[in-house]
Amino acid sequence: MRFTTISSGDKVMQDLLKCDARRARSDHAAAAPDLTIVVPTLNERDNLQPLVELIEEALRDRSWELIFVDDDSSDGTAYHARALAQQDSRLRCLHRIGRRGLSTACIEGVLASASRFVAIMDADLQHDERLLPRMLDVLGNEPIDIVIGSRYMAGGGIGEGLSFGRARASNFATRLARFMCKVNVADPMSGFFMFRREVFEAAVHHLSGQGFKILLDLIASSPQQLRIRELPFEFRRRRYGESKLDLLVAWEYAILLADKMIGHIVPVRFALFALIGGLGLLVHMAVLWSGLTLVALGFVAAQIAATMVAMTSNFFLNNLFTYRDQRLRGCQLIRGMLSFYLICGVGAVANVGIAAYVFHADRAWWLAGIAGIIVGSVWNYAVSSIFTWKRR
Repeated sequence: MRFTTISSGDKVMQDLLKCDARRARSDHAAAAPDLTIVVPTLNERDNLQPLVELIEEALRDRSWELIFVDDDSSDGTAYHARALAQQDSRLRCLHRIGRRGLSTACIEGVLASASRFVAIMDADLQHDERLLPRMLDVLGNEPIDIVIGSRYMAGGGIGEGLSFGRARASNFATRLARFMCKVNVADPMSGFFMFRREVFEAAVHHLSGQGFKILLDLIASSPQQLRIRELPFEFRRRRYGESKLDLLVAWEYAILLADKMIGHIVPVRFALFALIGGLGLLVHMAVLWSGLTLVALGFVAAQIAATMVAMTSNFFLNNLFTYRDQRLRGCQLIRGMLSFYLICGVGAVANVGIAAYVFHADRAWWLAGIAGIIVGSVWNYAVSSIFTWKRR
C-alpha cells in the first residue's frame, strides 16, 4: 500500500486553484444575459443578419442573447441561423420538426431561456429594435410586468407596414381582443413586447398556444391582473420575404378567442370537431337524397356512398381547421384518412349500440338518438386525436 504525502505548499496551491475555480464560476454566472430575445421564424433567411446587426447596435451596452425558433423553414433559415450562432455565442437556434405555430414557437423559446427579462419580436424587421433598451429600463426600474410596443397610441402608427386591407383587419381584430383583456390595452395584438420571467411562468400552464397572438394569450391567461406599460413605435415595411397572414391565420386567431371564452367549459378543438360532424350529417343526407332520387341507386348503395363522402369531407375539414397545427400531408394524409375511416366505423357501431340500449330501456327515441350521437362523437374525437392526428 502506498501513501501520497501532500506538502503544505501543495495544499496552499490546491486551495488557490479551488478559489480560482469558484471565482471563474462566479464570473460566469455574472455574465449570464439579463435579456433574452425570442424570434420565431418561418422562411426569414435574408432577414436574420440585418436583424442581428440592428439588435447589436441597439443593445451595445447591454447583456443579451437571441433565440431563433424556426419551424423547419424551406429556405434554410435554420441553417443560416446556426451559421450566425457559430460566429456569435449570443445567438441560438431551436429547429422544430413536425410542429408549427408562432405562439408555441414563442413558448418553447422562452422555456429554453433563463434570463430575468424576455422580449418577443418578429424577424421581418417591422419592429423597432431601438425600443428594446427603453423596455428593459422600464422593467428594471419600475413595478411593471409587461412593456408593449404599441402601434395604436400617440407617437405610434402602422406607417407603411400594413396595406389598407390589412390595417382595417388589424383594427377589427384589436377591438375584439380588447374584450378578452383584463386590463385596458391599446394594442393587445402587438407582436413586440417584453416581460418579466415570473409573469410567463405564472401563466404558462394556462396558455392555449393557439394562433399567432401570444401577447393576447399571455394577458388573458394570467392568473393575476398585470401591470402594463405601452411605448409607441412606428410599424415598418417588411424588407425581405412574404407575410404569413392569410385566411387560415385569421381562423387561428378566432380559435384563440374562442378558447379563452369557452375553453374552460369545453375544449375548443372538440367543439370544432362536433361542428364539422354536424356539417358531415348535412353532407350525408344530401348525398343520400341525390343517390336515391337523381341517380336511382338502391338504398344500401346510396347509404354507403353518403357515408364515405361524409367521412371524407369530415376528415379533410378537420385536417384543415380542427387540427391545423398538426396537419397531415403526403403519405401521412392517406394513412390518416384510412385510420379515420376505421375509427368512425367503430364509432358508428358504438352509436347504434348505445342508442339501441337506451331505446329498449323504455326511453324516448330522441333521448336514445342523442345518447348514441354523444357516445359516437366522443369516441371519434378521442381516438382520432390519439391515432390520426397524433403529435409527431
